[in-house]
Amino acid sequence: MLDAPTPDRARWKDLLMRFTPVAAALSLFVAVSASVVHADSGEPDPRAEVLLDQGKAALAADQPQQAVDAFEAALAIDPGYEGTYLALGEAARAQGLQGKAIRYYREVLTRKPDDYGAISGEGIAMVEKGAVEKARLNLSRLESLCGDDCSETQRLAAAIARGPQQPVLTAEAVMPEAKVSQNN
Repeated sequence: MLDAPTPDRARWKDLLMRFTPVAAALSLFVAVSASVVHADSGEPDPRAEVLLDQGKAALAADQPQQAVDAFEAALAIDPGYEGTYLALGEAARAQGLQGKAIRYYREVLTRKPDDYGAISGEGIAMVEKGAVEKARLNLSRLESLCGDDCSETQRLAAAIARGPQQPVLTAEAVMPEAKVSQNN
C-alpha cells in the first residue's frame, strides 16, 4: 500500500510546483539580459578586432575582396558588432556594389537609427548609385543630428558635390560595328 504524503512533504511539493516556473522564467530573463548587454557593449570581440584590422589594411591596399573575406570572418565571430557592417559597406562600395553596401548600412540603422557612420555611408552609396535626392535626405538628417562640422556630414556633402560615379566602359562595351568586306 502507498504511504500517504506527510504534511511537510506535501507542502514542499506544493512550493516546488508553484515557484519552479517563476524561477525558470527569471533565470531565462537574466541570461537574455546579460547577452543583450554584452552584444550591445560597442566593443568587438578581440578575435574579430584582429580580423577587422586585417580587412581595413586590405581595403587600404586596394584589395577589396580580401577585405570582405576578413570582415565576413569577423562577422561570424561577433555578429552583434555594428562596426563590422560599416566596414563591409565600405568594402562593397570599393567593389562598386552600392546596393549591397546600402543593405549593410541599413542593417546598422535598424539596430542604431542615429548611427552617423551608417547614415553617411548609405548616403554616399546612394550618390554613387545615382540617387542624389535620397542622399540629400540623409545629409539633412545628419545636419540635424550632428551639425555641419561633423566629419560624417562633411563626407556626405563632398560626395553629393562630386555627384554620381560615371560608369567605366570596357572595350567590349564600345565595339565598332562589324563591316563585311570582300578580299579581291
